[in-house]
Amino acid sequence: MKPMHKKSNSGSDKNLKNIAGFATREVAADAFLQVLKSRATLEDVLEPLKREAGLDDRDSALAKAIATTALRRYGSLKHFIYQRLDQKHLAFARLEAILITAAAQILHMDVPDRAAVDLAVRLARADKTLRGFSGLTNAVLRRIAKERNEIAEQDDPLLDVPQWLQERWLRFYGAEKLQAIAAGHRAGASVDISVKSDAAGWAKRLDASQLVTGSLRLGHKTAVTELEGFQEGEWWIQDAAAALPVRLLAPVQGERIADLCAAPGGKTAQIAATGAEVIAIDRSAPRLKRLRENMDRLGFQVDVRVKDILNLEDETFDAILLDAPCSATGTLRRHPEIAWTKAEDDIAKLVELQGKLLEKSAGMLKVGGRLIYCTCSLEAEEGENRIEAFLAANRNFKRIPVTPEEISLPDAVNANGDMRTLPYMDVGENLKGLDGFFAARLQKVAE
Repeated sequence: MKPMHKKSNSGSDKNLKNIAGFATREVAADAFLQVLKSRATLEDVLEPLKREAGLDDRDSALAKAIATTALRRYGSLKHFIYQRLDQKHLAFARLEAILITAAAQILHMDVPDRAAVDLAVRLARADKTLRGFSGLTNAVLRRIAKERNEIAEQDDPLLDVPQWLQERWLRFYGAEKLQAIAAGHRAGASVDISVKSDAAGWAKRLDASQLVTGSLRLGHKTAVTELEGFQEGEWWIQDAAAALPVRLLAPVQGERIADLCAAPGGKTAQIAATGAEVIAIDRSAPRLKRLRENMDRLGFQVDVRVKDILNLEDETFDAILLDAPCSATGTLRRHPEIAWTKAEDDIAKLVELQGKLLEKSAGMLKVGGRLIYCTCSLEAEEGENRIEAFLAANRNFKRIPVTPEEISLPDAVNANGDMRTLPYMDVGENLKGLDGFFAARLQKVAE
């Protein structure tokens, strides 16, 4: 299709930004574009855009939902849009962002087609550079809406997995699991919580489902801060997979435990709830501010330190939890932008850092102490291979194999006894999905 110029009604363009829904779509398209350009998180770019636009809570939630859906379906949306264009590339990235965020509403959200198309056309008309493409925008999106059934038949979850990730996951997991992982990511993430006590009681009070892992899964869309027990500090948000490493650590009251790379604090809270003495360490002061706020709400006393772990002074701990920085490819259910903001080159740098952090942790652990190494990554280099390399170089450590009974997920324990959760796994009756996590449990047997 060629750009089609369309004359606007006299004076109508002056008031485009006052039209209901316009600012919300503009924020969504701009956030989508900024994420891809800056490789930042959606949360980081979205907050200032929402404030600048003056969006209320409802419109803020819609802008986030549009941008998230567009990023989750970026590959397939782009594929189907370009099928309906004469050119292989659009000259303007913002035009592509407008088309993709509008198509996301048409194909995957409960938004009337007319509203999605009309507001996208207005977005193009409001941009002097794109004004001549308003007709093209209208035509392409109308075709998307008209041909939604044909698109659904051609759709494939692998369209939303970048080629470099497809190749990696195919090598390590095989074709069947690759397809299941892609579908699991597309399904998105529910809100899981961990409770201090009485999981069955809180499941009833919150109308939540109790997962086989012990976490609760909320089934409604009420803001979590308004739910019973939140302000009172009875529970905290934490993905079911993220709650498992502390179960493997099995803290004991009175133990001195280091939670390394601790922010935002879900695992810190789990350890503190056992009565252990927790030292929460992270190099990010802003993230630790959030951790402190969470601990205050929950009523936990935690020693919080803003430190670079590699520069910590010598001290020893009974147990250490190292949730190492990683590519986070196991969290695409809730952070779909990671698929498009990370690159394969990033992994080698992270693996090097993970190795240094493991060695530092090993030196701070008492003989007989336990070390849990975990990452929210699906990459073998950051999980299985990382631990094999560590054990080969540190004969004074041994693996304590994880058993399926400990985590209530038989398929999440590999042949070596390490934990490997995958996004599509069953977590209860008619309940699927949790973050992709790797965890290994090690013990120091000698200096």
